Amino acid sequence: MKRVGIYAKRNHPGAVKIAREVAVWLQEQGIAVFAEQSLAEEMGSIVGYPGGSIPPLVDLIIVLGGDGTLISVARQVGDLRTPILGVNLGSLGFLTEITLEEIYPILERVVHGDYTVSDRMMLDAIVRRKGREIDRFRVLNDVVINKGALARIIDMETCVDGSYLTTFKADGLIIATPTGSTAYNLAAGGPIIYPGLNCLVLSPICPHMLTNRPIIVSDESVIQVEVKFQGQDVVFTADGQVGMPLEGGDVVEVRKSLSSTLLVTSPMKDYFEVLRTKLRWGQR
Repeated sequence: MKRVGIYAKRNHPGAVKIAREVAVWLQEQGIAVFAEQSLAEEMGSIVGYPGGSIPPLVDLIIVLGGDGTLISVARQVGDLRTPILGVNLGSLGFLTEITLEEIYPILERVVHGDYTVSDRMMLDAIVRRKGREIDRFRVLNDVVINKGALARIIDMETCVDGSYLTTFKADGLIIATPTGSTAYNLAAGGPIIYPGLNCLVLSPICPHMLTNRPIIVSDESVIQVEVKFQGQDVVFTADGQVGMPLEGGDVVEVRKSLSSTLLVTSPMKDYFEVLRTKLRWGQR
């Protein structure tokens, strides 16, 4: 491993200091360090680059922050499959599973090629209006159709592989990957799905009919949701970070992406230990 990129959660008070220390350690190992422009300026000793230009230049990306920071970096990585090592800086994080105490022992192994990755499915979401594609998004966690604060319940006619499933009457609908199952999906009452399973979950948000429950489908499925409303405030969001307003009759199509995200796993804990720790299972 010769080149490493560093991204950090900028509003975390210790992020720049930690990034600087990690950069020094890497340079002592003879590894070139690349940091996004604004972070590099605060670090003071690293040449900065536009964030989106870093993934093609490096063999590994270190993300210092939380899941949101990692997800935004994963979108920049796109099709490159550059491994991402997520270091949690104190907030609840399922993707940034490595702690500050573990970072240097794990980095020691990673820079010598002794590491494993978890290959996480991504989604491609297309928004169509009157049959024409108007936008496209790459998603790691979830796609959400949601009503505004004052909007009424939305009717969302949903098909799976061309077969009519149901018309969800709800505040919204979440379509999540296994990775995203512990995000908004979990808060909405959806199931936790083991990352290695090949499936997607559709979870209605506050459904009008209590019998509308989350449903799991194959990751090979193509899901189409047509929103039916007039004069309401309805939005589409991808990973809770980017999105657009929807109009009545818009169709959101979601399918498994050909791209995936590679997350460096901690050799010191497994997925179930992460779950127990983050969700505080067994605590009273």
